[in-house]
Amino acid sequence: MSDDLELVHLTKRYGDTVAVADISHRFPSGAYVCLLGPSGCGKSTTLRMIAGHESVSEGSILLGGLDISHLPPAKRGTAMMFQSYALFPHLSVRDNVAFSLRMKGVERAERNATANQMLELVHMSAFGDRLPAQLSGGQQQRVALARALVTQPRVLLLDEPLSALDPFLRIRMRAELKKLQRELGIPFIHVTHGQDEALALADEVVVMNNAVIEQAGPAREVWGTPRTEFVARFMGGHNVIATPSGKVSFRADETRISDAGLPATVTAVEYQGASVAMTAALDSGEELLALLPEETFFAAPKNPGEAVRLSWDERRANRLQA
Repeated sequence: MSDDLELVHLTKRYGDTVAVADISHRFPSGAYVCLLGPSGCGKSTTLRMIAGHESVSEGSILLGGLDISHLPPAKRGTAMMFQSYALFPHLSVRDNVAFSLRMKGVERAERNATANQMLELVHMSAFGDRLPAQLSGGQQQRVALARALVTQPRVLLLDEPLSALDPFLRIRMRAELKKLQRELGIPFIHVTHGQDEALALADEVVVMNNAVIEQAGPAREVWGTPRTEFVARFMGGHNVIATPSGKVSFRADETRISDAGLPATVTAVEYQGASVAMTAALDSGEELLALLPEETFFAAPKNPGEAVRLSWDERRANRLQA
């Protein structure tokens, strides 16, 4: 059975407010997809409609060609891992994982055996008898993941699953989520507002803004060739300026100090280890970011207030849609 998930003219209204506006998109089967965008862009509402925790105003959600948009969450073949983890504090880790099987009337021995398999999958076998309060944030997250996977969903939905973790643990969990998705071979649809997280995880990035999809495609393509000014600015690492022939974007790491460039005044310098981020304002008031190799910058360091000239390779500039 194909596990292609498709949104067809999907819309969500709250009274006069349109949270998701007529979006259509097919998620590739077996891919790790990140829904990326700022707060209020419609990404979490889209995820909740797929899960069945939010009703659909118009349009449909197809899984394997069947419309699941009017089925209850438990009958859809999807499972959702919530941002808050939402573990039952009075149940052991094992009983938390087995909870949905208990609701389905699965016998205790069978559901415990299945829960133990899931705990092994997320490296939590040794913690089955503990209560959630006895676990760290990262451990609680693994339990929430095991609980979502115990129903053997055809699609796993993750709502900002890493936002509560410290930066070091977040990077470690990114690698584990990616590995798990590859092992299971089912689509993971992961909502985030972190560009780094989306680029690190996603086979496909879907950028949302103002209730619509601005751009979707392989992570490298979306970052490297943004189609709109919003995507270029939101993904970061790009400069956007108006030229006589229209708006263009070009990469900050390809922006250089050179005698032949546009005159600008340095406004900020930030040391980032391997590189230095230098911001400079053009005479027009537009700000450009140059990510300069650390050695290059410190061979002739610049300070805020100094005049510089900035250039980039015009052939590699990326034309943006209006």
